[in-house]
Amino acid sequence: MMNKPLKYILITLGTITGLFVILATVYLFFFTSMKKEMNLIDTGEIIPGIYTAKVSFVNLFLYRTPSGFIAVDAGTDSASVKKELDKLNIDPALVSAVFLTHTDADHAGGIKLFKKARVYISVDEEQMINGKTSRFLMFGNKLPCKYEMLTDNSEINTDSTNVKAIATPGHTPGSMSFLISGKYLFTGDCMSLKSGKAAKLASFINSDNNTATASIKKLKKLVGVEYIFTAHYGYTGDFNKAFSSW
Repeated sequence: MMNKPLKYILITLGTITGLFVILATVYLFFFTSMKKEMNLIDTGEIIPGIYTAKVSFVNLFLYRTPSGFIAVDAGTDSASVKKELDKLNIDPALVSAVFLTHTDADHAGGIKLFKKARVYISVDEEQMINGKTSRFLMFGNKLPCKYEMLTDNSEINTDSTNVKAIATPGHTPGSMSFLISGKYLFTGDCMSLKSGKAAKLASFINSDNNTATASIKKLKKLVGVEYIFTAHYGYTGDFNKAFSSW
């Protein structure tokens, strides 16, 4: 006959497992629905000097500099990203810096491909990879490389190119957008584009929806932006239309 402590342990484990399966099923259902709404950009040169690699359900971006490239995000995994960069005839060794909008696996999973690049994240995103803050349930993010941290409004000048860091938390506590050369805004998962207009991502995917709303309103105040590039929902060259409802 099973002793009571063991019985309670097994019941507890069974309950936890059951809850996990239910939550995972619900998450998968909503995520699948969200994927259907995505508007990814095919691998190629979007506008002169700006390229994208479409890897699974996410876009990463590369900006041509005088001697190479800088990247915004790193895709899902090294092999898939390498395959797409080969289509563009871009050598990963020519990428001198990678600016991660956040550390979710679909944005940082291919980081090891860029062996010569300096990697940048928001100072508020480090909690996602050092075990202090979980991304989903008890699961955290990983970043298997050295990195440097940026604060809101930090500016990095790399290879004659100015990159301004803009804290846009909400999707994760340390989500960050990057403004390159004062014209090209890369928002990661701060926002989506629906019919050319900015919108929040689905509530279940954000860590704080009120903060996500405030971050989009923050981006609206920027001046001089000519293009907005999102990670899952395409891009636009009409800044005013994008934020007309905000």
